[in-house]
Amino acid sequence: MKLSLRGVDIYPGFLTIEAQEAMLADLRQVVRQAPFFQPVTRFGQPLSVRMTAAGKFGWISDRGGYRYADRHPQGQSWPAIPASVLTVWTELSGCQRAPECCLINLYRDAARMGLHQDKDEADVTCPVLSISLGDDAQFRVGNVEKGGKTESLWLRSGDVAVMGGAARLAYHGVDKIRPGSSSLLDGGGRINLTLRVVT
Repeated sequence: MKLSLRGVDIYPGFLTIEAQEAMLADLRQVVRQAPFFQPVTRFGQPLSVRMTAAGKFGWISDRGGYRYADRHPQGQSWPAIPASVLTVWTELSGCQRAPECCLINLYRDAARMGLHQDKDEADVTCPVLSISLGDDAQFRVGNVEKGGKTESLWLRSGDVAVMGGAARLAYHGVDKIRPGSSSLLDGGGRINLTLRVVT
């Protein structure tokens, strides 16, 4: 079954619990090589999510601004994107190019992500694909221009969202998570993976 939220394709329950557990085990290996770090805004304000990445590029947010980078803040290259994650891209993205970046955001308790556009990629004909693991998250989607009507729905563990076509540059964000709604992650919380082509 596929749903649509303002042009964003949502695949509820795309990953079985067994597939989620296997993917989480793969992600633990990634995090061992590239630990979660606390990003800050260019003004030094900490973001509420913790972050790491896999692939050719990761995303850095610090006093130097927001940008893609080919190395973790500790200096090491990012680990490879796990095959379990790439399989989802192959099945649902509709894109011939392989993803060059898999951002891994960890949401705990009151963590959220304000409305924003993914517009720093060179090829926006390729979608952004999002995988939800763990606690439910209230996902909000707006318009390509700032302001105007928005709509939201709850993403649950195993759901996949694909932002492509006219919705590729839509403003979107996470209003809140629902603590305790999943037992997948030790200590609770939500992991969100976003796959994208950068160059």
